[in-house]
Amino acid sequence: MWADLKPIGRDPDSGGYRRYAWTRADQDCRAWFKAQAESRGLTYELDRNGNQWAWQGDPLAGDAVVTGSHLDSVPLGGAFDGPLGVVSSFAALDELRHREVEFAKPLAITNFGDEEGARFGLACVGSRLAAGQLTAAKAHELRDADGVSLPRAMEAAGYDPSAIGPDPERLARIGAFVELHVEQGRALDVTGDPVGIASAIWPHGRWRFDFHGEANHAGTTRLDDRRDPMLTYAETVVAARREARLAGALATFAKVSVEPNGVNAIPSLVRGWLDSRAADQDTLDRVIAGIEQAARENAARSGIDLRITRESFTPVVEFEHALRDELAKLLREEHGDIPVLGTGAGHDAGILSASVPTAMLFVRNPTGISHSPAEYAAEDDCVAGVIALADVLEGLACT
Repeated sequence: MWADLKPIGRDPDSGGYRRYAWTRADQDCRAWFKAQAESRGLTYELDRNGNQWAWQGDPLAGDAVVTGSHLDSVPLGGAFDGPLGVVSSFAALDELRHREVEFAKPLAITNFGDEEGARFGLACVGSRLAAGQLTAAKAHELRDADGVSLPRAMEAAGYDPSAIGPDPERLARIGAFVELHVEQGRALDVTGDPVGIASAIWPHGRWRFDFHGEANHAGTTRLDDRRDPMLTYAETVVAARREARLAGALATFAKVSVEPNGVNAIPSLVRGWLDSRAADQDTLDRVIAGIEQAARENAARSGIDLRITRESFTPVVEFEHALRDELAKLLREEHGDIPVLGTGAGHDAGILSASVPTAMLFVRNPTGISHSPAEYAAEDDCVAGVIALADVLEGLACT
């Protein structure tokens, strides 16, 4: 399975992936998922929001145990973020069938669409739509960098966008959702454990900063006569690092667009996107307030017009303690005590937690690098993750 997925959307120079929502690479990943479902005799479904489902048992029976993740990527992302969870889910089902267990509940494997938000700027679009955290009207307003709307992109890929929206009936049939994911940090490498259990997801969000200045000639305009938004943007980037460091939080400007984007032209507009995360809401609020204040003060001093827009936000997610404790209990006998750790990364499991009981398993990442071609997990640890997931699914779905 891993070898089949490996070449899809891969950049030959960097080795990273460009698997953006509703593109050819995304379509190829979806075709792979469907083929995996059909080769195992599973009931395949595509829901109203473009999320894929593969069912062992009756999809309408209720109290289903669901596992899975996503197959899309960030720009030049790694191979493991998302796909490891989907591949491991099919492998765990294979392991359960090898054990000849009896299923007492339906079991489903899912691929949620557009988790990374690389194309339309909003993370977890598929799960947000299903959970009612993104309305159809707001989804129709989403545009990519070329101005293509989400509905138009879906249509171009052969899907009907007219039905997108909340899917409470489907979510009501789920008794538990367990997502396996490569760890995006080094906590497990430090403890020496191949697998961990998630405790919570930090609150996090994305903000867009629009710095409007005045375009002019780079070779003839005196420095004192310039309204250069690039300087204010740069000062804001430095302020973000300072505020995050002081608060023990995270703040990153990693995406920027410039107009007119000429080497010999002072920009008229610099637009930068801030990603910020913290262990608790008060800390995150304090960091964002500090960054916004610094940006506004610098903008006023330089004659720059500034507009700040919050594009997405996810509050702290405490995974359901009962399910989390059940995972620890199911794994303890074969695997010993499993470390429980928090994460600053967002996941579909975090979105679904408001609607269904959710939990997460992490697989060790020896470098801690993620969202990069250098993202990695050792084969032995991946196998350990599959066995742990199979043990959990057996305990939750089988007699």
